[in-house]
Amino acid sequence: MTPLKTTLMVVLGAAAAGCATVAAEPDYRQAALALLKQDFRSKGPATLERVITQDEAQQLCSQYPQERPAEVAARIEATQMKNIRQPADGKYLGDWKEGEKVAQNGRGMQSSDKVGGINGGNCYACHQISKQEISFGNIGPSLYNYGKIRGSSDEMLKYTWGKIYNAQAFTACSNMPRFGHSGILTEAQLKDVMALLMDPASPVNQ
Repeated sequence: MTPLKTTLMVVLGAAAAGCATVAAEPDYRQAALALLKQDFRSKGPATLERVITQDEAQQLCSQYPQERPAEVAARIEATQMKNIRQPADGKYLGDWKEGEKVAQNGRGMQSSDKVGGINGGNCYACHQISKQEISFGNIGPSLYNYGKIRGSSDEMLKYTWGKIYNAQAFTACSNMPRFGHSGILTEAQLKDVMALLMDPASPVNQ
């Protein structure tokens, strides 16, 4: 056991025992960061910087992991809404066939991946999307018939883009990855996923 781990265990043990000589509660976050910096080894896209660096939204979500005050949730959503970038050319839809590939692909940003490689969206891990796919998660709502039900108005296109780009702009601390904001998917990939959801020819809308 390393000296740092030993020290941490002693401090935590003293606090748990109610030792009167402990003047203040130990800084768990700083101790955890120190352990990560000591033991974590960056490899490929899985870097220490990515593990320990948090923006304001992530810090607030860590501070309030379950329920959070309404003003905190509103603050997160407002700041994240400002971070959404609309398509550079003003066009939202790409190729739904490519979007299906993105939805099926669960690879990316792991230590075994190449830096600069193409990531997947792994959309089926949380959503039902097409009727043909029999293996899907239910953490998120079903997206089957998404475009057929909602239509393709400018407002709906902008909303759907924003939801994929940065879901926390609509639901603070959402479990959905911030695909655009975090650079997980490229703009072209985002457009392809949009087409998968919105294109009338897509199996999603059949």
